[in-house]
Amino acid sequence: MEDQFQDGKEEVIQAWYMDDSEEDQRLPHHREPKEFIPLDKLSELGILSWRLNADDWENDENLKKIREARGYSYMDICDVCPEKLPNYEAKIKNFFEEHLHTDEEIRYCLEGSGYFDVRDQNDQWIRIAVKKGGMIVLPAGMYHRFTLDTDNYIKAMRLFVGEPVWTPYNRPHDHLPARKEYVERIISRGGNQVVEAR
Repeated sequence: MEDQFQDGKEEVIQAWYMDDSEEDQRLPHHREPKEFIPLDKLSELGILSWRLNADDWENDENLKKIREARGYSYMDICDVCPEKLPNYEAKIKNFFEEHLHTDEEIRYCLEGSGYFDVRDQNDQWIRIAVKKGGMIVLPAGMYHRFTLDTDNYIKAMRLFVGEPVWTPYNRPHDHLPARKEYVERIISRGGNQVVEAR
């Protein structure tokens, strides 16, 4: 499943190393010179990603195949923008706090765009830009954060195995079993491990 639905993925998902600037979190934060990262590097960190048809997601057989193969039984849709998200400023601030979850974070961008920031094996920030049609799975135990870009809008499908648990554990929470498993499987072994749905 991880190797399917990859055509044109680079058009909707890009990644690069971030600078250390404290400027607006919604800016791209490229280093100078820019350091783009091949999407294979994200796979080494346990991140899965696909390009799907966001214009017809309700009838998309590829989305159905992913959901069935990975056991994503729960689904909802969330609009993140000042006009539609109650307590927008507080929530955006919370999303940008570095945290982990004890389950995967699965997001499928149906409209708009946003940034998922993750850490590489050397604890350096990687910014992942996801646009309409991009689907991304961050493994359980991976520290990350999210922000909108300067367009201030994303409509995202949230998927989950079973009943959703949205509890964020702000860094540091290295004692959690999900974090220990992630470090053992991905960081300590240098990546390239297929991560099962949790």
